[in-house]
Amino acid sequence: MKVVAFKRELQGTGASRRLRISGQTPGIIYGGTEAPVTIALDHNALYHALKKEAFHGAVLDLEIDGKVQKVLLRDFQMHAYKQLVLHADFQRVDANQPVHVKVALHFENAEVSPAVKLHGATISHVTNEIEVSCLPGNLPEFITVDLTNMDVGTSLHASNLTLPEGVTLITHGSDLTIATASVPAGQVSADAAATEEKK
Repeated sequence: MKVVAFKRELQGTGASRRLRISGQTPGIIYGGTEAPVTIALDHNALYHALKKEAFHGAVLDLEIDGKVQKVLLRDFQMHAYKQLVLHADFQRVDANQPVHVKVALHFENAEVSPAVKLHGATISHVTNEIEVSCLPGNLPEFITVDLTNMDVGTSLHASNLTLPEGVTLITHGSDLTIATASVPAGQVSADAAATEEKK
């Protein structure tokens, strides 16, 4: 995914405000051996790019003055109530250095799991992203979570995920819960009442 930016000479609150009025968003690129560079990006292009999941987890080609460098989106600030991106931070990546990135989870096959099919349970997604470490070239756009074997009362943990080759999970010492399966409270009492009536 490609992002076009421009070097920004003027800094400070007033300069940033003028940039936003002219339809641009201030940003910064940092990391690697080079000094941080302040940049400006087209606001509308950035706003629409931020709606795409891949923009948040993929290695991006950021072009400044015809020169392309590989970066990751590290942070962005939105206005409290306007559809306005206030600032964006990008980090340079080295093809030979592992990166730590949060990757989105895509949940599949809930409808065929015993929890849903046999018990009418609800599968709750406890987390929608996990932190991984890998070389930039191995960074997956997302990780698939297969819910085929989920049953009532069971949980799926980060250690149960199938990770792409070259991708390592960063757990911070705990086995993160990814999804749980439970029967809605109202349904449990209805089932219990039905069982009582049959006695």
